[in-house]
Amino acid sequence: MDLIKLSRISMKHLITLHVMLDTLSVTASAERLCLSPSSVSKTLTQLRDNLNDELFYRHGNQLVATPLARRLGPTVHQMINEMNQMLTQEAFDPASYQGRFSLAMRESTFELIAAKLTARVLAQSPGMRLEIWSRDSMGFESLSKGRLDFIILPHDKSQPPSSHNNLVWESLIEDEMVCLMNADHPLADQPLTIENYLSYGHVGIMDNDLNVPFFEMQLAQQHQKRKIAVNVADFGGAALMCRHSDLLFTCSQKWAEVALQAKGLITKPLPFNYGEVSYSLVWHQPSMNDPAQRWLYEQIVEVSKST
Repeated sequence: MDLIKLSRISMKHLITLHVMLDTLSVTASAERLCLSPSSVSKTLTQLRDNLNDELFYRHGNQLVATPLARRLGPTVHQMINEMNQMLTQEAFDPASYQGRFSLAMRESTFELIAAKLTARVLAQSPGMRLEIWSRDSMGFESLSKGRLDFIILPHDKSQPPSSHNNLVWESLIEDEMVCLMNADHPLADQPLTIENYLSYGHVGIMDNDLNVPFFEMQLAQQHQKRKIAVNVADFGGAALMCRHSDLLFTCSQKWAEVALQAKGLITKPLPFNYGEVSYSLVWHQPSMNDPAQRWLYEQIVEVSKST
């Protein structure tokens, strides 16, 4: 252990690196830390010299983190959380808290949870700022690097991804899958059989983080693959496709209840056994050292119980 080298790196350096990884901007980091840009640049220069790495480099008009900076991100995030917990001896007080948390959700989860969660959190902690991202723009990698605090997403219960270290999954809402279709669809007035389910085109949802859903594997093994005519980024787009065509959309029952508030859509039970589905909360395990994040976790769980 090189104690002399370690003594040259302070919490100031680690906090600056942590914020820079989040903002990728010296100016934005300076604003968040209430410092001047020149002070942030000076701290970065010291850290670069100590680590013998550029940490950030300019590509066009953007700053890009080096592989070493990205690799250090989760460790630095954990160290800051642990130091904050050590220095904060008093109980967490939501009413006086000033801070920011970032969450990412599928559009389906926005409609089920986001509004209720925001109202509950801001009523108790008016100084807390929530950033709620689309899951398409911020995923599991952002969670591992400390750029996100939580992800909430629907998935097959049998298949949470296992390739991301230190990510904890907790089921919030149990659900089932249904088939959404236009109210004027040729199948609207008859029972949905596996034959007519497979005879029509389907709308799919794109997701680069999750593997092939268990639902798809079961369908292919028991019968045959369905025909995905269109892949879209979100549930709202899929419902719109169904409303104006004879395409079918397989989605969660709870989200379908929201979609049915718009006229012109109906649901039918799926005609085969497809396993279980769930809305799950995902977080980076060391982050629960932060009492504020544990409090936010409790609010998410409570809101989910009422959904």
